[in-house]
Amino acid sequence: MFDGSIRVKIDPLLMWMAKKLVALNINANQVTVFSFFIGMLAAVLIAYHSFWIGLILLLLSRLGDGLDGSIAKLTKSTDYGGFLDIVLDFAFYGAIPLGFIFASLEENGLAGAVLIFSFYVNGASFLAYAIMAEKRGAQTQARGKKSIFYTTGLAEATETIVFFVASCVFPNWFSIFAWVFAAVVFYTAFSRIMLAKSELAD
Repeated sequence: MFDGSIRVKIDPLLMWMAKKLVALNINANQVTVFSFFIGMLAAVLIAYHSFWIGLILLLLSRLGDGLDGSIAKLTKSTDYGGFLDIVLDFAFYGAIPLGFIFASLEENGLAGAVLIFSFYVNGASFLAYAIMAEKRGAQTQARGKKSIFYTTGLAEATETIVFFVASCVFPNWFSIFAWVFAAVVFYTAFSRIMLAKSELAD
């Protein structure tokens, strides 16, 4: 929901940082992979109740996720780079809830499982719509230049990061946060299905 407006505000900073990294011969794929491993380490730390350190690494990981696209704009953007970014993003978004599940299986297990399922459904609707939209030649730069067609939704990256941050700050509330956010994510997927019915049914 807020990705578009947030992106406009942070793009100048990301581009400035990207130029510094390009000057050091660091490419977009290297940043993508490094950010992914930082995110996986964050999930492990969360699983071991190191929530604040996990939060710091989580935010660093997402900073890297923004930087890789800016670096790609300055250098050579490739389809493989876009593919890698999408796959590792999906893995990251599943790993963080999994970390909370491992942190307290009894308290967080069911809520975390439902949340991951909601991510799965939403991700499927997102990718399926992107495939159909590209087939029809649709384009959008509402989220900046992307490798695939991006549809807007109530639950996007910004909202997900806010949820992760809140969960790290208040880990005992994770299950409640997860139930609420899962409902938001399911609504986002349902809205996209309705959009597809409206836009792609002919």
